[in-house]
Amino acid sequence: MVTNARQVVDEFDLVVVGGGNGGYTAAIRATQLGLTAALIERDKVGGTCLHRGCIPTKAWLESSGFLERVRRASALGVRVDNISLDYPAVVARQKQVVETLYKGLRSTILKHKVKIIEGDGQLVSPTQVAVNGRTLTAKNVIIATGSQPKDIPGMEVDGERILNSDHLLQLERIPKSILIVGAGAVGCEFASFYTDVGAEVTLIEMMPTIVPLEDPAVGQTLAKSLAARGVNVMTSARVLPEKTRSYDGMVELTVEHENQSKTVKAEVVLSAVGREAIVDNLGLEKTAVKVKRGWVEVDDAYRTDGASVYAVGDAIGGLLLAHVASAEGFLAAEAIAGRDIEKLDYNRVPRVTYSHPQVASVGMTEQQAKEAGLNAKSQRYSFRNNAMALIEDEPEGFAKVVYDADSGDFLGAHIIGNHAGELISEAALARFIEASAWEVGSSIHPHPTLSEALGEAAQLSAGISIYW
Repeated sequence: MVTNARQVVDEFDLVVVGGGNGGYTAAIRATQLGLTAALIERDKVGGTCLHRGCIPTKAWLESSGFLERVRRASALGVRVDNISLDYPAVVARQKQVVETLYKGLRSTILKHKVKIIEGDGQLVSPTQVAVNGRTLTAKNVIIATGSQPKDIPGMEVDGERILNSDHLLQLERIPKSILIVGAGAVGCEFASFYTDVGAEVTLIEMMPTIVPLEDPAVGQTLAKSLAARGVNVMTSARVLPEKTRSYDGMVELTVEHENQSKTVKAEVVLSAVGREAIVDNLGLEKTAVKVKRGWVEVDDAYRTDGASVYAVGDAIGGLLLAHVASAEGFLAAEAIAGRDIEKLDYNRVPRVTYSHPQVASVGMTEQQAKEAGLNAKSQRYSFRNNAMALIEDEPEGFAKVVYDADSGDFLGAHIIGNHAGELISEAALARFIEASAWEVGSSIHPHPTLSEALGEAAQLSAGISIYW
């Protein structure tokens, strides 16, 4: 460490800018491989996922899902009266879960000898990062600054009536009505939560199906489920931002839907139209790093055009998922340590939407596989034929397997139903080890379990089912 009258200079093998999943995973892995590492985070380590995304929203959904299940308890022979939601208690529990995980994460990072520096990091050269009046020098730098909610042009978020997901987590009460623009994972999860806690919900999506990145049948099934619980689902609908009006404590949107111009209104609007990388004010112009369409460009080793600068997670686009960022951070640290790596294959990454019912998938849809030139076929098995789903009174949904009819290869799985997020890991493993549909179907699944639905769909794909 060198000191002069003006600044302190610290030297590390790796400096990571951004302390979310991708950043802290990279820093920890680097120290495990014998490197010195510093982690710069402007807020708290854990990033969006822990503090404003995955964890707090899933805590909310656990509460709303439990409430919805208790309402149906009489179907299981359980009498429950005077059911209500204690919203302050929901928020307090959510904060407790986040704080517990934050303390554990910070302790883990420090245990691995990673230096945590709180502040805004800015590159002043490809091997130097300024933060809090200090200049850190590094043999390598990783940009892991994540993403933030994207605005709708002409209908920018104001934090009062037009909100993003960060704002919703700060509300002190449940709005009586909400318009949700964008029916991806974020929009559908909040739609599921708010309808289950009694709000009037309208869900607006410009594509033909909600969760538009998923198998169309999954989106159609989820839309029917939400509609049955009171959500006004509008697909193939386009909001006209310039006609947005606020009056009498309400927001009114004009929507082009079914060849008509319609108006819908609510107390608040959630803008859930996607996320954008946080790349401004990072000093990237002082490096050879290139940003294309808003995302940092990297090669197969997560290296930018600046040889000593890497980038991972939401900053580089692709699947904006916490577990993707973690995997990429791990691989980038391995590459920096001189190990041979293989860039993450998105077709092996499981994806989950934690609505009720849950949606989970991995690999290709049948249409995507056909477009790739494969002789793709699919089979699906309804949870209405699954013993455990009936026992739990959760018969909604199905498990669908996509396979190559020529080779028998297991190409993908698409599940909608109770605990879909837990069930998808088996399919993700199958994709990882390049299993066949026959192998998945021939693996013995315990009875009665929900996992049998995936096994049955795979058996149907392999032509070995005894039930059909």
